[in-house]
Amino acid sequence: MAVPKRKTSKARRDKRRTHARLDRPTINLCPQCRSVKQPHRVCTVCGTYKGREVISFEE
Repeated sequence: MAVPKRKTSKARRDKRRTHARLDRPTINLCPQCRSVKQPHRVCTVCGTYKGREVISFEE
């Protein structure tokens, strides 16, 4: 059975985990209505994507 010869130090352990973190989601402003939205997604407020209406909301 494989058993480590020495204890893994905290520095070595943490170096291995540098990429294992949560990043904040990127937030952009919609060019049409200036509301907050994620990039490359349809705006949930006005329903536009790349300057054209994709979803029409019934009022």
